[in-house]
Amino acid sequence: MAYEMTEQKRVGLGLIGFGIFFTFLGVILFFDRGLLALGNIFWLTGVALLIGWRSTWNLFSNRANYKGSISFLLGLFLIFVRWPIVGVSLSDPCSGMDSTVLLICFLITSGGALVE
Repeated sequence: MAYEMTEQKRVGLGLIGFGIFFTFLGVILFFDRGLLALGNIFWLTGVALLIGWRSTWNLFSNRANYKGSISFLLGLFLIFVRWPIVGVSLSDPCSGMDSTVLLICFLITSGGALVE
């Protein structure tokens, strides 16, 4: 095989899938704050397990990704303080260019992590 899929990476991919599912379900159910928060937490934990804690820290603290990181974390905070519509609009990659750049960097990094 070209690459090995470790248990940690499988769990990471599963958590990312759960995160996307819970976020989608939270939006469908009229911006349910609990489901949106769970979706973001699952997604963030899945990213950390998939690419590693240090790579996740580098992804979010990279100077080129500051705007996307701030918008994602501010959106997560706004979901926690009961402003789910504003929070989702900030943290959703489709809503702003800054979060889209962060998402593209994540996809490139996770693709490299899966090939290793």
